Amino acid sequence: EARLNMVIYHLKQGEVDEAYELMKDVEPTTPNEYVLRAVVHTMVGQAQDSQEHLKTAQQYLQLVGASESEKDTIMGRQCMSICFFLLRQFDDVLIYLESIKAYAEGSDDFCWNYGVAKASAGDFTTGEEALLAVQSEKYRQEYCYVSWLARCHIMNGGPRLAWELYLRMETSDDSFNLLQLIASDCYRVGQFFYAAKAFDVLERLDPSPEYFEGKRGACVGVLKMIIEGKEPAESLRDMVAMLSNTSNPSVEYILRVVRRWGIQNDIQV
Repeated sequence: EARLNMVIYHLKQGEVDEAYELMKDVEPTTPNEYVLRAVVHTMVGQAQDSQEHLKTAQQYLQLVGASESEKDTIMGRQCMSICFFLLRQFDDVLIYLESIKAYAEGSDDFCWNYGVAKASAGDFTTGEEALLAVQSEKYRQEYCYVSWLARCHIMNGGPRLAWELYLRMETSDDSFNLLQLIASDCYRVGQFFYAAKAFDVLERLDPSPEYFEGKRGACVGVLKMIIEGKEPAESLRDMVAMLSNTSNPSVEYILRVVRRWGIQNDIQV
């Protein structure tokens, strides 16, 4: 029992390797020991991107969740939901999470898992609500949380909120990855202004043709939306500034078109 308590302590401290060293030789005999072993393998698997550890975790979770003694308990259903989470079968995840929602709804862990599962299944509205209900500041700082919340904002028509999440981040690999997510998702759903902003920053950080082409396409989309009255005319000035950041000669034609349209419509650019 003392060893298991130490494993739990190390996990809470984020000391995954220490937890694994203590747990690797333990032969589980009770549901709690199986679950703890599964949690350790899950965290090691995610840290090392190890499918072997994740598969072992999934097997332990299924063993507990499908057992006669635990299958109708909250713990058993949590085990099955995490098992299907690891298998990326989100419709099945939601079946189990919905069955314990009344008992676990106020939990940050539940809100996190429920939000990501809902978003993964395409219900971004409920996913966003669940993720916003997470109170733990530690959770809210994790890239996984930020990226899923950003995606929900974008899919629910709130790209500005996703952009604000990026602005609050320190410059890092995570902030670069979030820019890529914002650029790609916004472009995909026709939120071209924020796609252009994200591609503009990406191009300045890494002047690759891919980011320039994304910015150019997004800026053309912004102009089209302004002409259709779906985007404020003031966005035109920002678009011109973003295009002017590029030395690629192909932007000159777009800038001429934009400026000509601005003059014809009495909009200073």
